[in-house]
Amino acid sequence: MKIDRSELLAFVDRAGKATYAGGGKYEENPERPGFLELVYDKELPWYYRDSYTGHSRSGGQEVVRLNDKPVWWSGYGGGMVEGKENLSNQTFDFLKKTLSQDEEGFESLRGPHELIDGDWKYTYNQEGDISDFYGYEEILYKGEKVFWHRAVGGILNHE
Repeated sequence: MKIDRSELLAFVDRAGKATYAGGGKYEENPERPGFLELVYDKELPWYYRDSYTGHSRSGGQEVVRLNDKPVWWSGYGGGMVEGKENLSNQTFDFLKKTLSQDEEGFESLRGPHELIDGDWKYTYNQEGDISDFYGYEEILYKGEKVFWHRAVGGILNHE
């Protein structure tokens, strides 16, 4: 199955902004016990599921299906710097705000390269694109690193 990369990127962007970043509703019966899951199924046959576990340190996976077949995935993990867990709620609020932002000309699979809001600063570096990527993000509070995540993913080929 040939995937239109620009269509896939636009769908992943909309789904991410409608779920975690947008305060989407968590699934009452997750597919994976012990995980929190958010689903975006408003553009069938496209379907998106974000499934993660943990709080101040977490790991998860995003999967996009087209006609019920997995066509793209992203794995991510990391979290709060040890000793900074008391800033978790504020950090995650800032992260959600950041993941809702766009940057002209940057095909990001997380947030913009940089966003500063008062004492908060977000940075994200990404190698590759929707077909095969690796990224690293971090959040600083008053100039001190309090959060980080690594992400990797790309298009799946079943042939």
